[in-house]
Amino acid sequence: MLAILYRDDFLVAVHKPAGLLVHRSDIDRHETRFAVQLLRDQIGRRVFPLHRLDKATSGALLFALDADTARAVGGQFERNEVGKRYLAVVRGWPPEAGLIDHALSRRFDDYGRRLPTGAQPGLPAQTAYRRLATAELPEAVDRYPHARYALVSLAPKTGRQHQLRRHMKHIAHPIIGDANWGKGVHNRFFQLRFGCHRLLLACTGLELRHPHDDAMLAIACPPDAGFAAVTTALGWSVDHAGT
Repeated sequence: MLAILYRDDFLVAVHKPAGLLVHRSDIDRHETRFAVQLLRDQIGRRVFPLHRLDKATSGALLFALDADTARAVGGQFERNEVGKRYLAVVRGWPPEAGLIDHALSRRFDDYGRRLPTGAQPGLPAQTAYRRLATAELPEAVDRYPHARYALVSLAPKTGRQHQLRRHMKHIAHPIIGDANWGKGVHNRFFQLRFGCHRLLLACTGLELRHPHDDAMLAIACPPDAGFAAVTTALGWSVDHAGT
């Protein structure tokens, strides 16, 4: 059963666990469980997904309960009017704050199929980040005698494919657990040291205008137990989604 974060007559938000697809995809044909299906069965009515989270990403996922609401809120997402907050654990210590302004091309189509290299032009993409905490472990990982990691808050200003994962790779601070844009040696270290076999990226908050009264709606989603266990082991306290 999915944990419901918010529900009214028009919208419902859930906490999507890591490893769950939002909907069916050609890239994971063997999967039989999807957030859309699970929520539909759970509340007994049709739901309309309003945005996507990667299969490996956990956190706040928003649905509409009717087509008119889906169109209205979907427009906010398309116009980049929805505020989105994420937490991530990354390799190294990035600057205290910054804005990543780096164009990204589409790598996959809407069904998860890889597009030909160079088939799509780069599209404007921006991500604001803030470093929240750091840790240094006396472990020789990769080519350094000590291993450094950081907890960062991420706020995408655009919504490109795999934007956060690709942007953090672009500034040489990939997200831990990222099999595509991360570093395998650090991913394996977290598996062995902390028993962590997931991408350490979580959507912790959404802010949007409610389509039926125009009031601001803030949906918070604290990191799940698995994410929190790693941050606790690194000496960080993550007790609020708005960190």
